[in-house]
Formats: sequence, C-alpha cells, structure tokens
Amino acid sequence: MDSLLRAELMARLNRDATLIAARFGLRYRAIEPERPRVRRRYGVCYRDGTIRIRLAHVVTGRPLLYSSLVATLCHELCHLRHFDHSPRFRTFNQRVLEWARQAGIYSPRAERETESAAPARPAAPSATRSAEAPLQLTLFG
Repeated sequence: MDSLLRAELMARLNRDATLIAARFGLRYRAIEPERPRVRRRYGVCYRDGTIRIRLAHVVTGRPLLYSSLVATLCHELCHLRHFDHSPRFRTFNQRVLEWARQAGIYSPRAERETESAAPARPAAPSATRSAEAPLQLTLFG
C-alpha cells in the first residue's frame, strides 16, 4: 500500500474515531496503523489509550474494506470502556456499531454492493454461522 493511501485511510479513521469517541464519552491517546509485520490481529487497544489498526491484507497487501476498518476501530474503541470481551463489552460494541451505521460511518453492505473489482463470492451457509458471527469473516469482500 502506498504512503498516500495509508495517510488518507488514517485521516479518515481518525475523523471517524473522533465522532464515535465523542458520542460515547470515550478517550483515546492515538489511532495508529498497525506495524506491517503483525499478522495475527486486526487491531489492538493498549491500556494507555493507543489503538492500532491493520490497514492491509497480510498476503496481498491490498487495503482492507473501509467498513472492516471501522468495525475494528469500533471494537478497539469499546475496549476503552470494557477491557475484555465480556457480555457488557459485546453489548456496548453492538450499540457503537449500530450508532456508527446510523451516522453513515459504518456501512458494510453498501460497500460490498458497490465494489466491482472483486468477483462475487457465494454466501456462507447459515448453519455454520452463529447469531453473533464476527464481522471479520467478511473482511475481504
């Protein structure tokens, strides 16, 4: 990923993080791109309020869908209130995602519908998906 695209993604994520954090009374120190060598996670929130987000696919190097970046951003912002994955965290994360959807920040379906570069994939069988299937399963739209 070139440095201009990386800078644009980070600027947009920072603008959206500011809106989300203000709406939910969250305080973070910084939103940063994840280091390129990190391959096992999409994002991380440190106790000091620093949040790192992976911007690109680890194999192809192509940027992840913006909706996936926002889903990760929301998840990590929620850790500022609940530093775990408890039911309280999951409930709060759903509230934040729903608000971001209503605010037009998070729109995964619209993004996938307008993306024409990638061939369509068959939908995953519903029997294999739980009611709370993680959004990361559709990251590469």
